[in-house]
Amino acid sequence: MKKEWEKDRGLFIRMFLTMFFLAALYLAFIAVLSVLGVSIIPLVFMAGVMLFAQYYFSDRLVLMSTGAQIVSEEEAPELHEIVSRLCINADIPKPKIAIVQSSIPNAFATGRNSKRAVVAVTAALMKQLNKGELEAVLAHELSHIKNKDVLVLTIAGFFSTIAFFLVRYLIFFGGRDRNSGGIMIAWIVSVIVWLLSFLLIRALSRYREFAADRGSAILTGQPSNLILALLKISGRMEQVPKDDLRKAEGMNAFYIIPALSGESILGLLSTHPPIEKRIEALEKIEQRL
Repeated sequence: MKKEWEKDRGLFIRMFLTMFFLAALYLAFIAVLSVLGVSIIPLVFMAGVMLFAQYYFSDRLVLMSTGAQIVSEEEAPELHEIVSRLCINADIPKPKIAIVQSSIPNAFATGRNSKRAVVAVTAALMKQLNKGELEAVLAHELSHIKNKDVLVLTIAGFFSTIAFFLVRYLIFFGGRDRNSGGIMIAWIVSVIVWLLSFLLIRALSRYREFAADRGSAILTGQPSNLILALLKISGRMEQVPKDDLRKAEGMNAFYIIPALSGESILGLLSTHPPIEKRIEALEKIEQRL
């Protein structure tokens, strides 16, 4: 299983290069700020506290924002049976399982590590999919846990958060010292770093989705089930009321398929690859299997 899990070198290289460019960007950012004499220690501390709290309490915050309810084995025996079996295959501890009462068919995983993880599905998803398709979706979410995606994306976003704070902080500071050319240069550099890191982190997020799709295919041995699940979920999205989609958009980074109202900029800068690309990748895996 381990050999198969690490086999996709192309995907690994793309993720590695994205992280490399992020690291290079952040190092250049620090160097420029140092030359300009801008002290970022308070902002590093602020960003560190904020991201640590987000990482440490991510499972609770996500459950609260979605209204997800943890269910016991007696309340949802089928879900527990599927997750228990997949966790054995994935060699990870069994996470908590939650159900969200929502009209949007979707699923997500959260938690700072495999011992604190939660996998959640919506009631609409359970009605929409058959057992094989539901298993494929749950395997996708468990792959996020095994791949430590919450940790990876939190680390990747650290200096991006600092750059965002500097964009806001330097406008205020510069307003009181307009003759300082260094402040203006630092502000421009911060804007550029934030924009570039935003795009790179979105690219990294999309690669992590490909990796989770691949993990699902390996865990279940049936990539076609995930293909059918993705098609059903995306097709159902068009029938969900726009207001329900707008309310769920803040959670799109966690969902297996983003809940887009059609009017959001998230449709242009999505955290997920296009469905067509994901299906194409799964079909290639199916041919190899």
